[in-house]
Amino acid sequence: MEKKKKVVVAFSGGLDTSYTVMYLAKEKGYEVYAACANTGGFSAEQLKANEENAYKLGAKEYVTLDVTREYYEKSLKYMVFGNVLRNGTYPISVSSERIFQGMAIARYANEIGADAIAHGSTGAGNDQVRFDMTFLVLCPKMEIITLTRDNNLSRKEEVDYLNANGYFADFTKLKYSYNVGIWGTSICGGEILDSTQGLPESAYLKQVTKTGSEVLSLSFEKGELCAVNGKKYEDKIAAIQAVEEIGAAYGIGRDMHVGDTIIGIKGRVGFEAAAPMLIIAAHKFLEKYTLSKWQQYWKEQVANWYGMFLHESQYLEPVMPDIEAMLQSSQRNVNGTVTLELRPLTFSMIGVDSPDDLVKNKLGEYGEGAKGWTSEEAKGFIKVTSTPLRAYYLAHPEEER
Repeated sequence: MEKKKKVVVAFSGGLDTSYTVMYLAKEKGYEVYAACANTGGFSAEQLKANEENAYKLGAKEYVTLDVTREYYEKSLKYMVFGNVLRNGTYPISVSSERIFQGMAIARYANEIGADAIAHGSTGAGNDQVRFDMTFLVLCPKMEIITLTRDNNLSRKEEVDYLNANGYFADFTKLKYSYNVGIWGTSICGGEILDSTQGLPESAYLKQVTKTGSEVLSLSFEKGELCAVNGKKYEDKIAAIQAVEEIGAAYGIGRDMHVGDTIIGIKGRVGFEAAAPMLIIAAHKFLEKYTLSKWQQYWKEQVANWYGMFLHESQYLEPVMPDIEAMLQSSQRNVNGTVTLELRPLTFSMIGVDSPDDLVKNKLGEYGEGAKGWTSEEAKGFIKVTSTPLRAYYLAHPEEER
């Protein structure tokens, strides 16, 4: 009797991956292993439902791969170190998650000796690139199966097939689609498809429930969030979740991102990400006090590349750990507490308390008085600094502005 092929399906529980599980099990006779890689976006109830549904669809095995902490240790903390916001706006929520989901599924496929690996991406987005590239590198000998993409399947075709084979679930296409994770929620569809419109209040999963204002304090040790409002956290994931709960009640972190996709077209996505926006803003504010000018400058350059490589599925590029080493080194003096004032839909910085505060020094207080140099030394410094300009305009007086 011919041995059945093993296939691992990257299983989210949505329409495309549900169809993939059933079709490969029923029509192809594969042993299907449904693997749900969780980077902090699934609740316990959702994971339980995923498991039950995977078996109903014909999976031989179901497994949840929790990679939330790995995601933090290998990516999120470096995104905070680098103050990474794509195009200065988007905290790279979905794109960075996909890489770690893909790596976890690839490892699992290798562990069980799978013959193939499958995902439900279409041919119109970035995720197909992220999954395919990860699998090509980490599972080079495995077949990659993408039924939705290869057969250009419509939602109706997939739903009809599932229903015809006795599987019924609510796959109604909603006005908006959401991707929820530890580093924010992306929102697609609806008004997003019209460049002239923004999202209404009803489109956001987390509503504004607080009025007035409150002070939030975030403490950092070597660049990592370690305390929220004075409460210390060994568990960095719990610290992020605590900031999210506080900030989301004010509707903080909502915005619209427009950028270039991997496949070359422009993409537009709405998002709500209270924790990332508050943590990154506070961290960057603290760095203004604790890092030198050139530390800030060069860190910004490499962090921009780091975020772009994450977005474009280049996490496995060998330069990434080199960039991470630089970002890690830059954080050795990023210690202290930042206070912010939160208000509905916005926030502002109040101040910093840090043992490494470079504003506090023995040489001078900006705009007040100098202790590290004399007035004559100041005049000499200014004169020398002006030398290149004086030399140029003496030679070209007609160009004076």
